[in-house]
Amino acid sequence: MSTTSATGRRIEARTRFADRHLGPDAEELDRMLEVVGVASLDDLVDRAVPAAVREDRPLDLPEACSEQAALAELRALLAVNRPIRSLIGTGYAAAITPPVIARNVLENPAWYTAYTPYQPEISQGRLEALLNFQTMVADLTGAEVANASLLDEATAAAEAMTLCRRAARHRGGAFFVDRGCHPQTIEVVRTRAEPLGIEVVVGDPETDLDPADAYAVLLQYPTTYGAVRDPAPVIERIHAAGGLAVVATDLLACCLLVPPGELGADVVVGSTQRFGVPLGFGGPHAAFMATRAEHVRALPGRLVGVSVDAAGRPALRLALQTREQHIRREKATSNICTAQVLLAVIAGFYATYHGPEGLRSIAERVHHLTRALAAGLADHGLELDSAAVFDTVTARVAGGADAAVARALAAGINVRRVDDERIGITLDETCDDAVVAEVLGALTGAAVASTAVPALGDGSPAAIPSGLRRTSTYLEHPVFHRHRSETAMLRYLRRLADRDLALDRTMIPLGSCTMKLNATAEMLPITWPEVADLHPFAPVDQAAGLVRVIEDLERWLAEITGYDAVSLQPNAGSQGELAGLLAVRAYHRSRGDLERTVCLIPSSAHGTNAASAVLAGFEVVVVRCTDAGDVDLADLRRRIDEVGDRLGAVMVTYPSTHGVFEEGIGELCRLVHDAGGQVYLDGANLNALVGVGRPGRFGADVSHLNLHKTFCIPHGGGGPGVGPVAVRAHLAPFLPGRGVGPVSAAPWGSAGILPISWMYIRMMGPDGLRRATATALLTANYVAARLEPHFPVLYRGADGFVAHECIIDTRPARAVAGVTVDDIAKRLIDHGFHAPTMSFPVAGTLMIEPTESEDLAELDRFCTAMIAIRDEIDRVASGELDPDDNPLGNAPHTVDDLLVEPWPHRYTRLEAAAPHGGSLADRYWPPVSRIDAAQGDRHVVCSCPPVEAFAT
Repeated sequence: MSTTSATGRRIEARTRFADRHLGPDAEELDRMLEVVGVASLDDLVDRAVPAAVREDRPLDLPEACSEQAALAELRALLAVNRPIRSLIGTGYAAAITPPVIARNVLENPAWYTAYTPYQPEISQGRLEALLNFQTMVADLTGAEVANASLLDEATAAAEAMTLCRRAARHRGGAFFVDRGCHPQTIEVVRTRAEPLGIEVVVGDPETDLDPADAYAVLLQYPTTYGAVRDPAPVIERIHAAGGLAVVATDLLACCLLVPPGELGADVVVGSTQRFGVPLGFGGPHAAFMATRAEHVRALPGRLVGVSVDAAGRPALRLALQTREQHIRREKATSNICTAQVLLAVIAGFYATYHGPEGLRSIAERVHHLTRALAAGLADHGLELDSAAVFDTVTARVAGGADAAVARALAAGINVRRVDDERIGITLDETCDDAVVAEVLGALTGAAVASTAVPALGDGSPAAIPSGLRRTSTYLEHPVFHRHRSETAMLRYLRRLADRDLALDRTMIPLGSCTMKLNATAEMLPITWPEVADLHPFAPVDQAAGLVRVIEDLERWLAEITGYDAVSLQPNAGSQGELAGLLAVRAYHRSRGDLERTVCLIPSSAHGTNAASAVLAGFEVVVVRCTDAGDVDLADLRRRIDEVGDRLGAVMVTYPSTHGVFEEGIGELCRLVHDAGGQVYLDGANLNALVGVGRPGRFGADVSHLNLHKTFCIPHGGGGPGVGPVAVRAHLAPFLPGRGVGPVSAAPWGSAGILPISWMYIRMMGPDGLRRATATALLTANYVAARLEPHFPVLYRGADGFVAHECIIDTRPARAVAGVTVDDIAKRLIDHGFHAPTMSFPVAGTLMIEPTESEDLAELDRFCTAMIAIRDEIDRVASGELDPDDNPLGNAPHTVDDLLVEPWPHRYTRLEAAAPHGGSLADRYWPPVSRIDAAQGDRHVVCSCPPVEAFAT
């Protein structure tokens, strides 16, 4: 892994994928090594990583191959898949992604490489797209407010269960679940309820529900079997007893049905998958939650709201950010962090492109075909479960369900086996008369021509009871009416993308978040039909190739981490944390250690750690950190002694959230194991360990891994993510779907994006992965070395090195010049950069992670920007710049700000626009200036502005 500056070697190296992934070339590495003061990458690893953690044994992985070879190998693996037409339903339906959205959003790095919009001034495009999504959900569900997406419908239902437990007047009793809910939803709700001590009762709400014994009820509308039943009577009964009603629904059905909000639902949940998002063998898909305005502060996840900027212009931001789990920690009521933002954006654009008339047309067409299917089945003597349906028919078939499923399969169609005697068929927007004829022929044995299917007619929803036919309007906002032509839609997508700052424009130096290259070759397979068109509950043999990819990835991740088993089901890091802690809890309980319910968590930990521990049924006890940033082992011993036999686990991040390799990690593991606990090592910082150290071998029992960080799945503006859980052998029986119930709706979670990480590992190979880790260590230490004379670097390891990220202290700037960390972050926008992580884990600081993918020119550009900001701070401190009117306090500067006449500031326009004297030709211009966060929280507006706001 040592480097050379030979020109010939440098040119040859750039033909390998690893050298495409890694930013610095050999000559640049030499210069960086000199600045850091080490002889080679190997020397840096030896000096930065403690010997007790470090492993020199090469990873047992396939040798690296080229992009073309990896794509060919993956294509061959997936060739055995059979993505036939799936009419299985259960909340999943084939969908058409409009090509203009597929090419310009799903396949566009301007959208898929963006980060969560915590810096709103550079996120106005994706924030507008999410505001559209929220408006779409609120309008279609008839609710007052909706969030900016959740992980899947099952998780959303579980989140609604806990929201209602907090909000209901009648808090005693069980959570009653309609047996008509999708099976996977019921199972995830059970998984999430058990550690919280919530009783789940499943039954018929019309006959089995006693409202006095339930604090809330979950209904499915229409049911998983297709029946359209009026939920209003059940809602009225639960309300009369002081409880709340949750309704899981289908947004396309809501185009024709009276929406749940109009029927009295307190919370509405569901999936937006059928709004243009591929099946992807189960995900990723954006779920939603909508509710009454009175519950807005209890709403999990993110909420986009409208505020104003410094000039009074309307501007968007994440509203009520201080309520999020990373602030509330052990008091959190949700651990949701990553959401499925990219997929929510696609679903919102789907509605924007089709508009209310287009959506209603699609819904009417699907409904008409379903009516025709139901009529044909009934004509042939099949008994239907319900005459009132939207898109799903459940029928009792002669000869049993297995034979009927086999006949349909022989015709190239998957239908659902409901039970021994019944099958279910769900139609979607890809279906036509021919499909209906094929299904009828397969299930009845009769020859049915597509011409025998009734014509569309007037589209009247005759199979929907008259009292449940929607009469209210929806999607009246101009945004859903302006972009009907592809030209208009294309320009709208481009305009929003241009308002954002994503990885395709600039380095995003976010500590703890690892915004590295998401290579195009890695992204290509996710849209292949062999991946995108698979239903998650199709027969597994139809997905044999993708299952092989999943098995490869599980095996490779186990080798990389040193664990014995891996589950890829968790569809976010937060869900991986929960799954790992549930495994620890189940392990203790299997041994009769029911009292082991305390989880020790360092004060510096990621906020999701404490939130996940609470949701897994643990009591959180905080362990102090030393002034050097390490876990205080003396305080750890004291806490272990205090909790005694109640110790269940410790959660520790390694390298630490302070950006160092702690020397005491081995001692920490020994202390916890000697006391009978388990060690949960948060894998958020695995980018500093791959090929260098393996947590499962240096003392940890369980970790979650963020594939959207270390293994190149892009962040997508706040999702998708994948958070696999990896365990040692004794915890393997308690992985999701084994000894513990599922934590996500689909068997393999967001399986549709797993080929990204497969491609990354396959192309990098063992040597490339180790080089990536070493290069990430080098870039962080290079930035630390360059910035140290200007900003103190807070934490370093025993030999003076940081890990893959560093924390610089900006607090002295406030003391000497009144310049805050916010001022510095906003001024970086004028330099064309996304800010580093702010005030975590130490208030008033910046945590910087350059990653291995940035070349020396970009690293130096960032360092130059930070040094220029330091110079401005000094000029404010000396009085050269006005402390009340300076470029830092007024940043960022928009084009409109710069064109104001007369110029109102005591510094020049050039100082505002070109802070380090650079060219303006290629700079990024933010669309708004600094946004008023407090105003947005005081006046929460979380849907598109009313029509009157667009009057001219």
